[in-house]
Amino acid sequence: MPEDTLQARRILVAEDEYFLADELSSALQDVGAEMLGPVASVEGGLRMLERGAAPDAACLDVNLGGENVYPLADALIARAVPFVFTTGYDQADVPDAYAHIRRLEKPVEVATVLRALEDLFRS
Repeated sequence: MPEDTLQARRILVAEDEYFLADELSSALQDVGAEMLGPVASVEGGLRMLERGAAPDAACLDVNLGGENVYPLADALIARAVPFVFTTGYDQADVPDAYAHIRRLEKPVEVATVLRALEDLFRS
C-alpha cells in the first residue's frame, strides 16, 4: 500500500477519548494528512461540516459522550464522504443501516485506523 495514500487528505476525526484522538492526530500528521478536529460531540462534527470544505474521509467513534454519532454519519453519507467507525460496541449494536460501514473494535491500534482509512481510498 503506498505510503502517500493519506497525504494531503482532509480527515475528520470524531473521538471523545483524548489519548486516541491525540495519537490519531500525530499519526495523520506524520503521513501528511490534515486532521479536522478532533471533535468530541455530534454537534461539533456537524458544525465542522458546515464551516468548510467536506472532508475526504472520517473516523467516527460510535458513542461521543453518551450520544450516538449516527446524525453525523448520515450527514457524511449525504455528502458521499467515506468513513469508518471505532467502537467498543458489537456489530449487533450498530443499526442495520450502517452494516456496510467498517467497524474497528476498541481498543484499536492507530496503525489499524490508518490502514482502514487508506482502504477507503482504494475501494
